[in-house]
Amino acid sequence: MNIQKYQSKDLEQFLIRQKISTLKEIKTVLGTDVDMTAFRKLKQLSYRSSYSHGGRYYTLDKVAKFDDNGLWCHLSVCFSQHGNLLSTLEHLIAGSEAGFFAKELEALLAVSVKESLLRLIKKGKIDRKKVSGVYLYCAADASMRRQQLLARRVKLSDTEDFSDEVKAAIILFVSILDEQQRRLFAGFTTVHILQHLDLMRKILQVSFIPLVKCLQVIRYWSVMK
Repeated sequence: MNIQKYQSKDLEQFLIRQKISTLKEIKTVLGTDVDMTAFRKLKQLSYRSSYSHGGRYYTLDKVAKFDDNGLWCHLSVCFSQHGNLLSTLEHLIAGSEAGFFAKELEALLAVSVKESLLRLIKKGKIDRKKVSGVYLYCAADASMRRQQLLARRVKLSDTEDFSDEVKAAIILFVSILDEQQRRLFAGFTTVHILQHLDLMRKILQVSFIPLVKCLQVIRYWSVMK
């Protein structure tokens, strides 16, 4: 009868000390050459594989200190609460306020993402639109994508003299319009806006904002796919 050299608790203590480990190291600790044995023990401990380094590193949920984005890196090896790189990208992009440029994702995730982004696009998991000549990666859902594009254009535009309240109001107002309404407001003149000021203030649910000042911004952004 084969006597197992190490139990799950021994592997747990090893991973708590080391924080991360490769499969080869884990098998050495367990005294086995069988991958399935190692994975069976890891499964008992609630483990995660890295989204960087080809998924070759492993850690425990109790060891990882995930940030607000569900990410944690140790010695340049990175892990995600959302799974592998593809799943992580999809989650981050779908839930973002203003989408992501590839360089932003690479800075956040500390890995190259271009090939993974293309795979997600081909699968229909995300979408992309050019903003200022650069692809912005957005949610696959059309409504969410429209809001992300709008929010990004607000951020990129020359709106330093606009308060945060005004910027938020622009995004809120355009996001609640349907396609026909967005095209209608895109053609509104200043006079039209002033005539409907009270209605717009109610829609925006703010006491007063300089809507006339925002007119050009609203007209520019309100027509989008």
